[in-house]
Amino acid sequence: MQLEAATLSTINQWLNGNYDTKTKEEIQQLLDKEAFTELTDSFYRSLEFGTGGLRGIMGAGSNRINKYTIGTATQGLCNYLLKKYPGEKVKVAIAHDSRNNSDYFAGITADVFSANGIHVYFFKALRPTPELSFAVRELGCKSGVMLTASHNPKEYNGYKAYGEDGGQFTAPDDTMVMDEVAKISSIDEVKFDRIDANVELIGEEIDQLYLDKITELSVSPEAIARQKDLKIVYSPIHGTGITLVPQALAQFGFTNLTLVEEQSQPDGNFPTVVYPNPEEKEALTLALKKAEEIDADLVLATDPDADRVGIAVKNNDGEFVLLNGNQTGSLLINYLLSAWEEKGKLTGDQYIVKTIVTSNLIEEIAKKKNVTYYNTLTGFKWIGQLMTNLQGKKTFIGGGEESYGYLIGELVRDKDAIVSCAFISEMTAFYKDKGSSLYNAMLDMYVEYGLYKEELVSITKKGKTGAEEIKAMMEKFRNNPPATLGGAQVVTLKDYELGTETDLLSGEKTKLELPKSDVLQFITADGSIVSARPSGTEPKIKFYCSVNAPLKDKESFKETDARLGDKVKAIMKDLEA
Repeated sequence: MQLEAATLSTINQWLNGNYDTKTKEEIQQLLDKEAFTELTDSFYRSLEFGTGGLRGIMGAGSNRINKYTIGTATQGLCNYLLKKYPGEKVKVAIAHDSRNNSDYFAGITADVFSANGIHVYFFKALRPTPELSFAVRELGCKSGVMLTASHNPKEYNGYKAYGEDGGQFTAPDDTMVMDEVAKISSIDEVKFDRIDANVELIGEEIDQLYLDKITELSVSPEAIARQKDLKIVYSPIHGTGITLVPQALAQFGFTNLTLVEEQSQPDGNFPTVVYPNPEEKEALTLALKKAEEIDADLVLATDPDADRVGIAVKNNDGEFVLLNGNQTGSLLINYLLSAWEEKGKLTGDQYIVKTIVTSNLIEEIAKKKNVTYYNTLTGFKWIGQLMTNLQGKKTFIGGGEESYGYLIGELVRDKDAIVSCAFISEMTAFYKDKGSSLYNAMLDMYVEYGLYKEELVSITKKGKTGAEEIKAMMEKFRNNPPATLGGAQVVTLKDYELGTETDLLSGEKTKLELPKSDVLQFITADGSIVSARPSGTEPKIKFYCSVNAPLKDKESFKETDARLGDKVKAIMKDLEA
């Protein structure tokens, strides 16, 4: 294998440019070893902003996370901010998670902002992503940056950029930032020399403000008061959740929290897990062990930057079961709307939001409660954008996405595991106070609305060839949609890239109202939905499968659930995925 000319040209720029000796030595070693695959992946392109900003493996190269790609991204963001807000005093906030080098990259980001005359509010120690979003809004910032790669493996790091509303950038600003980054042709254009006077440390005062405002959102404080000794097990999975989740639960009134000690210390090597991802059962092994030991009511686990939360509850056989993101999200919306209704707070001005790949059960709950619901594209930035557009016109109760990210209240513009942990605990107390449990509340919800079962199948395709394979798969599905899935006829194709919905029986096309995105949805005659989507932040193509059936009573749950599971398998087989 030989290196392509464009890749080699970028490598030579790095070897001959104003880069540090250690970086050049790392590149030279790869050249000497003729590690062409690794060199290609490190240099064949520049890292781009995806749905989650900048994210990649740490190391030398234009397609890696390092001082220079972080510096270039920040300089581009500075150029955008100084053009967008001429003559104004521009302020930004910066936070970082527990990953290796996150504190170093946060420092580099602060250096570049300060060198460009921008005032930086710098969290003096690690903090959760949602608190950064809160700080942007609270401190009147024009932007914010969170150094994190969320739940990715330890080799990764990343950079989430936020606008003045506390949400991640959406069109047209995301493109404007990318354009400014792309215009930087040399590392010499990046100002790395920190101006200390422009950097202001922040910390506990923002924590307390945030916690106080979260506590004000509580809907069922009386239930918590009666169930304050609810047994909760919590693991921050070596991440930032430890800084705020225990305090949030204490402020809500919970007095019986057990930490998973082995995972409570922040550590970027995530030594006790394969992946620091609460979506993975393995990551909750220690938490589940602790829950069994103390006979807990609820298990909570957050990812490294504390924007996602995974939960486990006891079923009616006394076994702990993990709930997926669709189940937890549906339970939260069902609880919130029921509790608001009980208090007489539903006035018709409220709304909830979910993404197009999240369970339609949420939609059915909202319809029955006469609450407005919205669907957005995948990625919480779209939920944040909608909230900003509706601010002052309607009241956001809550929303979320299937990938374990939820938000309650309007304090931030991103998924928030801190407020979610507090409300999942409140919801558990609410149902226990009524003589039920979270598991039985879920079964009751299914009996009322139907049993919805969702599964996600992810296929990883690494590197440049992987990206090409994923593109080819999407083209195949776009041009030749399957005729049947799981024994049911495919009747509708929604192509969010083309912005069209096609009735496959009549051939009639209608326009989709959402922005363009590389997502395909196949809807069958019996209401099953399959969504195909390349990940914006990882080398994966994802298939989201949703099936449903009526549930006549709680006793039929296992049998109906198994039947729907077989249907999902049949659908995935038909897709050959």
